[in-house]
Amino acid sequence: MRRRFWVLALQIAMAVSIAGPALAQTWPDRAVKIVVPFPAGGTADAVPRIVADWLSRKWGQPVVIENKTGAAGNIGSESVYNAAPDGYTLLSAPPPPLVINHNLYPKLGFDPTRFEPIIVMAHVPNALIVNPNKVKAASVPELIAYLQQNPDKVTSATQGNGTTSHLTSELFQLMAKVKLQNIPYRGSAPALQGLLAGDVDLMFDNLGVSLGLTTSGQLKLLAVASSSRLPAMPDVPTIAETLPGFEAVAWFAIVAPPKTPKAIVDKINADVNEALAQPEIQAQLKKLSAEVFGGPVEKTAKYLQNEIERWGGVIKAAKIKME
Repeated sequence: MRRRFWVLALQIAMAVSIAGPALAQTWPDRAVKIVVPFPAGGTADAVPRIVADWLSRKWGQPVVIENKTGAAGNIGSESVYNAAPDGYTLLSAPPPPLVINHNLYPKLGFDPTRFEPIIVMAHVPNALIVNPNKVKAASVPELIAYLQQNPDKVTSATQGNGTTSHLTSELFQLMAKVKLQNIPYRGSAPALQGLLAGDVDLMFDNLGVSLGLTTSGQLKLLAVASSSRLPAMPDVPTIAETLPGFEAVAWFAIVAPPKTPKAIVDKINADVNEALAQPEIQAQLKKLSAEVFGGPVEKTAKYLQNEIERWGGVIKAAKIKME
């Protein structure tokens, strides 16, 4: 009886090991949905749309972007977490729901550490952007000097509580020893509209969408939050030149529901890497100030873990809590 049991177990294991690659060969045979848990109009929406368009041609199946917003990305992320682990429902998200929110919220309807990491498509440096009619400072040192003399008088738009723009603002306040009034919006696009309208004074936002507004003169770019100056903008200083060690980068990843077969995860990873290698994809990402990241699944998993530890430290130091 025991021998028959082990023979049966071995047969099942062999069947599963064979079924995985076979499944990946036929996948996808219908439309794939990529949930973006933030509004349309921002870089978090633009990056996966660029990649999804190429994948739809590669796979011969529709790849549909669905914006399911709310609760700093938690609502859309939870829907993917509970979706069938068959590769047909994926999540494309910036840092908040994947590496930040579980350190902020006392209770989530999902465990972000259990998502199957697939790939980080690209990353974009955050930047300090001001409304020139509201903020007269021409540099980071001038702005810090003003804030130190006028605590709580300057408002900072964020993409929402717990987002990278919010945490970048908190990091700036900690390191510069200043105080801002954080004003949360529901995403990057509405926050930028508030900044343009003069409803708020400044914003820490990724360069993807805001760069065009600074180039046109509607907004002013004071500094970037990358560790070194960007080759494309050598005249724009970094915040780190004033506050050594300051760095904040927005990135855009794809993950799958827990227990999605490894063969499917590996196929998506390979195909997205192929997309990122295309000159036309790189040209479109460059317009968003996005740099290709890519790489194997293992690289993605390690990167996400490092980001959990980094932003967790900021949250703890700033004593940020969400209900």
